[in-house]
Amino acid sequence: MTPLLERLFGSNVGDIQYEIAGAGIITLLVVYRWLRRNSYCNIRHIDGPAPSSWLFGHMRQISLIPTYGEHEFQWLKTHGPVYRYKGCFGEDRLMISDPAALQYVLNSPHFKFGPGLENVCHLMYGKGSVMCADVEEHKRLRAGLNIGFSAATVRNYIPVFEKAVQTLSEQLEDFSGGSTNICPLLSLATLTTMSEAVLGYSIDDLGDEFISNNFQVVGLAAQRSAGQILGSAIGSRMPTFLFRAASYLPTQTLKTIRRGKYLSEQVGNRVVADKKTAAREGLEINTDAFGRLLEQHNAGVARNTLKEDEIVAQTSIIMVAGQDTTANTLAFSLLELAKDPELQENLRAEIHATVGNARASSVAYDNMPLLNAFIKETLRMYPGEPMSERVVVQDTVIPLADSIRTSNGEHITHLPVPKGQIITLGIASYQRLESRWGEDAHEFKPSRWIDGGGASKGEAVGPYANLLSFLGGPRTCLGWRFAILEMQIFLCELVGKFSFELPAEGAARTCYAGLLQPTMANGEKGARLLIKRVV
Repeated sequence: MTPLLERLFGSNVGDIQYEIAGAGIITLLVVYRWLRRNSYCNIRHIDGPAPSSWLFGHMRQISLIPTYGEHEFQWLKTHGPVYRYKGCFGEDRLMISDPAALQYVLNSPHFKFGPGLENVCHLMYGKGSVMCADVEEHKRLRAGLNIGFSAATVRNYIPVFEKAVQTLSEQLEDFSGGSTNICPLLSLATLTTMSEAVLGYSIDDLGDEFISNNFQVVGLAAQRSAGQILGSAIGSRMPTFLFRAASYLPTQTLKTIRRGKYLSEQVGNRVVADKKTAAREGLEINTDAFGRLLEQHNAGVARNTLKEDEIVAQTSIIMVAGQDTTANTLAFSLLELAKDPELQENLRAEIHATVGNARASSVAYDNMPLLNAFIKETLRMYPGEPMSERVVVQDTVIPLADSIRTSNGEHITHLPVPKGQIITLGIASYQRLESRWGEDAHEFKPSRWIDGGGASKGEAVGPYANLLSFLGGPRTCLGWRFAILEMQIFLCELVGKFSFELPAEGAARTCYAGLLQPTMANGEKGARLLIKRVV
């Protein structure tokens, strides 16, 4: 058996033997169900790339390549913004980057998270988290959580952002004139801002075990292999009760995830208990997001108020999802500045002219055109989540911004899709559509946001600059305003004080590991930069 597996999967045999051994019968049932569904699936007239493998379809070409998008962006060019591709076991899927279709899918009740994403959600964050909630429960939880992430509230977190990036600047002083991997430092800084702004805790209050586990959980997605792709495909078609039971298997990965959920719950409970004590003593508790939520609860506000256990249940999703996405975006932004010294100098000049010695709270960051164009372009080229999976929950028809030509020669402007169809939202592909962003859509060009360049064409699909980097519709990222202001403050501090250059080995690659992340030549997450103090 092992030699055959090695021929199929290379050196990752250890990653898959357990999954296959534990799910042999289930696999046969899964394949049978998929084949039956595909026999009456009505999307086969949609064009798409030919798969190289029935077992894996196109999944390895999407997930296991040195640089993300090598195949996907070519498929976009060849087949357009709507095409059919293959999942594992010959399953037909749709990749959609058409703006009208994306807007419809993100806002329609006819779609929900795909089975793979739904399983990961419950596994990592728990059923009580806002991300895992069904439509009405999600609406209620989100309305309650908004009080901690509104535009006005986020501005109150400026001192937290300022303190965290000043600490980061002090750390960079030790590397001035030398090369360092910027990613761990950025991750620690963004974890600090989440802890202080959301929980009201210093990073030391979290405890070493929580911090260590947090980084382990964030790093799990980077451990991609052919075996894991196959195991995920099998798991996504397991009955829910069976998948939930399998999540208690004694593997190291599952132990790490379970430990993370437990530690998050413990921290959340401790935060709530501390704030309740402080409130009884007459102390102010509304300086952070959880404090504001608890104050609403204590005041007996009837509308949009979360219970104590509901507040605690959000700890894991906020501390994990809100940390590394921003850290990765900042790493990519510094890499782009290192590639373009002229852009870096122009941005530094704007920062010095605008910020000077002013405190962060008095700076009008939204009035800095190059800074905001640069942030938008970084988010466009490097969306944290480059694709997102959905499943159709009832037969529906998806509208298209532009007609597509089917394999039988028909031009269609509406795409019928059946219940159960898996759809992939091609976020990274949408943000490189030439019809949306211009012929130079694959170039990093902040000036497009200043001179027009296609950035404002068409209907809005996301909450920020027509981008889907924070998704859109009811599932829009709750903390998108938090992330934008955090990036504005961090970039002003870092670029204002330091210059960034590429080391001799060149720039890091863009790798897909659940999220887009910079990856060094040795395959590990990271971005090495030469850093020099300029002010």
